[in-house]
Amino acid sequence: MIKIRRSFFENHVMRILLIEDYQPLKKSLTQGLREAGYAVDAASEGKEGLWYALSNDYDVIILDLMLPGLDGLQILKRLRAKEKKSHVLILTAKDTLEARIKGLDLGADDYLGKPFDFQELLARVRALMRRSYRKKNPSLKIEDLRIELSTQQVFRAD
Repeated sequence: MIKIRRSFFENHVMRILLIEDYQPLKKSLTQGLREAGYAVDAASEGKEGLWYALSNDYDVIILDLMLPGLDGLQILKRLRAKEKKSHVLILTAKDTLEARIKGLDLGADDYLGKPFDFQELLARVRALMRRSYRKKNPSLKIEDLRIELSTQQVFRAD
């Protein structure tokens, strides 16, 4: 039997930062993302969200644009100026063509307008996770056991 230290897997937990000021949406998204298997931190205003984003490493940041204190585009600019590698998915009611282009040009990896379907949000998060692990080793193999880190699946003997 092969023993693997638990700390190895803790280093590969998919981490998400949600920055959303509308409390009912923040609460339901946090719960849904956790139930989907992600480690989630959540912030309600811009300065707090920026602090989380600069203080920790996240695989994906889900970012509202209209936030109190510091808006989402300012957060995005500061993250990219600090060369943070986290993927950013903008989730906002500002869904005009101009707003989408501006967000993507400032460094967002994806843009989803409100209202949205939670299953689509999860699919976009998974797509962003695959992008980050494509450059790294996306799977671990130990004898006939294979662990796909980006999809959180385990296979034995294929």
